[in-house]
Amino acid sequence: VGLWVYRDKQWLNQPDKIFILPCLTAVIGFCINLMPISYLFKLVFVLCAMLLVMRMFNYILPPALATGFLPIVTQAYEISFLISIFATSFILMLGVVLFKLNQGVERKGNFDRRKIGVYASITLIGFALAAIFKVEAMALIPPITVVVYESLNMMMYSLKMYLKQVAVLTLSISMAVFMQLWIQDWILLTLIYMPLMFLLLKLFDMRIPAVYAFPFLVFVFPQDSVMHLPMASGLMAGFSLGCVYIYRTYFQNMSAEKSYT
Repeated sequence: VGLWVYRDKQWLNQPDKIFILPCLTAVIGFCINLMPISYLFKLVFVLCAMLLVMRMFNYILPPALATGFLPIVTQAYEISFLISIFATSFILMLGVVLFKLNQGVERKGNFDRRKIGVYASITLIGFALAAIFKVEAMALIPPITVVVYESLNMMMYSLKMYLKQVAVLTLSISMAVFMQLWIQDWILLTLIYMPLMFLLLKLFDMRIPAVYAFPFLVFVFPQDSVMHLPMASGLMAGFSLGCVYIYRTYFQNMSAEKSYT
């Protein structure tokens, strides 16, 4: 939905990848999830495998990062998971092609090794902290990992932007969890979630496509984890995006100055 609404050029410049990459990463995540290894090792293997595949294509599609982690964090073992990813990705690609949403957008690769290195480092540090504090189940939340990567690619990233992102992400999942307690019909919830997320983003004057996917985690996450999502999301967003802010404010500028010199 966010892809069609905001029409981000970095997401649209290779329409075929809108289908190919999420499908590939979903298969990778699904297969690794079947391996008899610990939860955190599964996440590490998926991260490495996804980045390797995207390096081969010389292209990063942020939502494909989420679809790779999704089968692990949602404990998906049924083939219906892959079918749903294939169908959704195909519909999204078809919409871009039929309505020519990519018209005038230059087709080019966008794999930036430095930014990918920073993204991977932040993600791995998050895994390590989750292991240290014994909260492995909350080591990664797919929409947040997408926002982390996107934030590394923004033209400018201020403290105000960081605080607004954390607030929007935390509020979006908090509202979804709260509403699920009162409304059991998932179709009705879906119809409510979409305009609600639109209004939330308008209120904060933000463009975060991943927010539209965030509420749906209440449908796919293990039920014993759903009630912990608001707090976990706030902490994870605060830490991960805080790392992005520190990097963008200090280390990225230092690198740019050295390159200029």
